[in-house]
Amino acid sequence: MKTLKRMAPKVGFVSLGCPKALVDSERILTRLRAEGYEVAASYAAADLVIVNTCGFIDSAVDESLDAIGEALAENGKVIVTGCLGAQPQKILDRHPQVLKITGPQRYEEVMASVHEHLPPLHEPFLDLIPAQGIKLTPRHYAYLKISEGCNHRCSFCIIPSFRGDLVSRPVAEVLREAENLVRAGVKEILVVSQDTSAYGVDLKYAAQPWRGADRRARFFDLCAALGELGVWIRLHYVYPYPHVDQVIELMAANKILPYLDIPFQHASARILKLMKRPAAAENTLERIAAWRRVAPDITIRSTFIVGFPGETDQDFAELMDWLRIAQLDRVGCFEYSPIEGASANALVEKSVPDEVKHERREQFMELSAQISAARLAQKIGRKMRVLVDKIQGSDAIARSPSDAPEIDGTVKIRKAKGLSVGDWADVQIIKAGAYDLEAKIESP
Repeated sequence: MKTLKRMAPKVGFVSLGCPKALVDSERILTRLRAEGYEVAASYAAADLVIVNTCGFIDSAVDESLDAIGEALAENGKVIVTGCLGAQPQKILDRHPQVLKITGPQRYEEVMASVHEHLPPLHEPFLDLIPAQGIKLTPRHYAYLKISEGCNHRCSFCIIPSFRGDLVSRPVAEVLREAENLVRAGVKEILVVSQDTSAYGVDLKYAAQPWRGADRRARFFDLCAALGELGVWIRLHYVYPYPHVDQVIELMAANKILPYLDIPFQHASARILKLMKRPAAAENTLERIAAWRRVAPDITIRSTFIVGFPGETDQDFAELMDWLRIAQLDRVGCFEYSPIEGASANALVEKSVPDEVKHERREQFMELSAQISAARLAQKIGRKMRVLVDKIQGSDAIARSPSDAPEIDGTVKIRKAKGLSVGDWADVQIIKAGAYDLEAKIESP
């Protein structure tokens, strides 16, 4: 008599928020696939849905709540995890029918809830998981999270209340994951955490063997080891501690990409003090100039907040003057908005009117666009190697060493016949805009 085969249970997945949350999603999906679950491509095809939320700012909270509502309307069975999950009442007030709510990094709780509401059908001879795990990024690049949490208590931020203090991953574990990614075809590794340059402090820089040598759990040592893998290594969320200067030397030696993502947030010493920023006492302009002397091609990206409580016209003018001197390559700017639970809410400084915040952001981004256009114009005629992200008709959309995916610019390659996604291409820059470049294939 023929036995009916039970279909594998299917889980839908919605991932919101930053690259660090994306890595959390990848870990959960890897666990699901290892236990025989399939990932559904639509709400209708899913037996239940997991929503990995963001709760950093009000707009992210609204987006997360809307996503939960959509999943409930389309499917009905929803498990919620991620940063907003650390504030369950916010979710229950809007969506009391969710099956389970967990905070960030609660992988075991998520899996337990899935088991409860959708038992697994495990077939060990069929459930084959690649060594690098399940990735939500394209095959040619991946995020590598080296730690969780943060030891800082910036007054505008509530992430430590979600994710706790700094917890670094053992160095050999990080390097093995990176090695597996490269074996699987990844050509660019983007290193992320809440405070990348603090890596290993909590481990007291404990060493572990990798590739026949002891490697310390220290920011510089980790970067040096990753530089041995022969792929692009891009650093994000780096605080400008003094030891970052050593890593610039690795960039100058072409061991890792000459790219540094540093969230400066402001330039006024008074505002930085109110923000409780750890780099408030650093002379950042001197540091930037020194980095460019060591690695002239370095790209510096940063984010800023305007309209922080107490920010005066003089504070904003100081920020604008700083930006004119710093000449940062890539910037983002946000208008300050109060976040429930942030210590900045208790500041006695006067709030900045919304219209003033908006005007300041417009002025800031206009100046940053001018700076970006001028710096990109200097690249016309230069030859460089780029990484192809997509094909559009006869053109290819690629990224240079100066461009992180999703947040920076692109390089459009005209008449890119023969190129495919994930290919390297040697090009010559022929045109520059405010944020993007155009190129042609370099003649042999």
